[in-house]
Amino acid sequence: MNLIVLAPIGSILALCFAGYLAYSVTRKSEGTDQMKKIAAAIRQGANAYLKRQYSGVAIFFAVMVVILAALAIAGFLTPFVPFAFLTGGFFSGLSGFLGMKIATAANARTANAARESLNSGLRVAFNSGAVMGLVVVGLGLLDLSFWYFFLDWFYRDLNPAERIQNITSAMLTFGMGASSMALFARVGGGIFTKAADVGADLVGKVEAGIPEDDPRNPAVIADNVGDNVGDVAGMGADLYESYVGSIVSTCALAVAAGLDVNGVTIPMVMAAIGVIASIIGTFFVRSGEKAEQKTLLRALRTGVYISSVLIFIAAYFLVRGTLPNNMGIFWAIVSGLIAGNLIGFVTEYFTSDTYNPTKRLAKTSLTGPATIIIGGLSLGMLSTAVPVIIVGAAVAASFFLAGGASNFNLGLYGVGISAVGMLSTLGITLATDAYGPVADNAGGIAEMSHLPPEVRQRTDALDALGNTTAATGKGFAIGSAALTALALIAAYTDEVKHIDPNFVFNLNLVNPPVLIGLFVGGMLPFLFASLTMEAVGRAAQQIVVEVRRQFKEIVGLMEGNAQPDYASCVDICTRAAQKEMIMPALVAIIAPILVGLLLGVNGVAGMLAGATVSGFILAIMMANSGGSWDNAKKYIEAGNFGGKGSDSHKAAVVGDTVGDPFKDTSGPSINILIKLLSMVSIVFASFIMSNTIMK
Repeated sequence: MNLIVLAPIGSILALCFAGYLAYSVTRKSEGTDQMKKIAAAIRQGANAYLKRQYSGVAIFFAVMVVILAALAIAGFLTPFVPFAFLTGGFFSGLSGFLGMKIATAANARTANAARESLNSGLRVAFNSGAVMGLVVVGLGLLDLSFWYFFLDWFYRDLNPAERIQNITSAMLTFGMGASSMALFARVGGGIFTKAADVGADLVGKVEAGIPEDDPRNPAVIADNVGDNVGDVAGMGADLYESYVGSIVSTCALAVAAGLDVNGVTIPMVMAAIGVIASIIGTFFVRSGEKAEQKTLLRALRTGVYISSVLIFIAAYFLVRGTLPNNMGIFWAIVSGLIAGNLIGFVTEYFTSDTYNPTKRLAKTSLTGPATIIIGGLSLGMLSTAVPVIIVGAAVAASFFLAGGASNFNLGLYGVGISAVGMLSTLGITLATDAYGPVADNAGGIAEMSHLPPEVRQRTDALDALGNTTAATGKGFAIGSAALTALALIAAYTDEVKHIDPNFVFNLNLVNPPVLIGLFVGGMLPFLFASLTMEAVGRAAQQIVVEVRRQFKEIVGLMEGNAQPDYASCVDICTRAAQKEMIMPALVAIIAPILVGLLLGVNGVAGMLAGATVSGFILAIMMANSGGSWDNAKKYIEAGNFGGKGSDSHKAAVVGDTVGDPFKDTSGPSINILIKLLSMVSIVFASFIMSNTIMK
């Protein structure tokens, strides 16, 4: 039996169960008329934004298809590449869109369920997140399966070794489409959500002294819309791209390692196993009425840990049945699986207000905004040490356990399969992440609908949990991006060898093109972060001006006797996001081509290494700083260090405002950057080799 048939079966299973969960969520009541009205406004804003974004991105994809088609006609690419690029982008965008649709349907339903009990609210929010997770893995496997079986049929006349070589080489290229869509979704959504969030907080909470999610704040609906387009649609597209990228790069490395079809089978089937394990894990997410963070986190983590154990068991039998003489590959899978869980825990430790780092950060607010900003930056920098050690250990373990000491290519395959192992729990891991924006929106709807205090208390507990799970989700995404990027770099070198078997790499650090490439690559994440941070700042300024105008000009607004113009803030964020996301995206696409033409393939390899190292560390620092600032604010709002409205609270709000673009725009986008650089390098490798100045 060809085990790869399990991949499309897993895809169908994931999508069917996602459909069932979506049905179970939408059967719940949205609550009062006011709750329905607010939910409809959020839904309308999110749909309007995505419509405009996808219209703009469609132009980019049309231009890229023409360029790729021209390169294919010129003989630099196979004819499949333009179509593969389109399918990768389409499914990446579709996964984000479907996740956003269920999130906007679940927010009011979560708030209404919280009127009944904490567990009811948790289940609705988590199930909506599980739809996101299962849609991502389901569509990813569907895309992979289609191309594998189509190419297997197309190259049916070739001998098995040559056939699998051509299949994996072609499959590798469609990851560029997924990466491109993910970047636009993440950057555009991140700019939207943080411009609204920063503007709402600065004018509403700091200047006017009104509560978070107060219906008098004109930016409050835009803030809720942003949670969905950035943290749901953007995150979905982001992790779709990581998921697909890790699998296709590992498949390519299997060929280089001489594992042929069996080596390709393992990552494909591992993904299918992950689907089943994630579905089983969702049934173990339960909570009582105790609203402590440790209790709620344990409820979510139980599902993830059970999924991990099931994958551990299934992976053993898969490797034993497929490659019985290479059981080290099983331990490489385990190393990635363990690394993913460890990074999640470490991120939780540095960002959750359950632990001392965030509590100590909250205390620094007593002496003002400056000290809490200094504290948050230092905490983020400190938090990079352990993830770097974990990823380093995972790389070393997977390389040598897979047999890298005797066969270098086999070791690289081990690194790739460890990334697949880490992402095998994506179905349920992403559920815990996508859960966060739904809980956040639910809290806002509860506030704006004037629900009883105990409901707001429950939604606040769910929201605080969401802040932590969002932070751990970002840590997981960044960690998986690092391993995937390493696998893609290896796949890039193999692609160069495939194009020209006689080419000899010179990756010595004293080789000028490599050294220059390292510096350029190390700089790119900082340039990218600067562009995205500046974009958020410019967009937020427009929101600040608009909110101040409405507070001043709309008579009776502050007294609650007039309705703010929510639509104007949504429109400002939408237009700003569409405009500001172009430059960061162009940097990611143009940089590897330009470096390749000037410095050759050795320079590109140096650039990819530099970008991966600096991007990984910078992304962790920014994500964890932002997460800790956010939860420090929540910790104070819970009644510590003066509580809401105190000077320490105002200082914490400033810290949180600085951290917003850190954790939700720049940080998460960097992990897409480092993978897209590799994908573009792979796709344009033949063109670069033929036209570079430095041969």
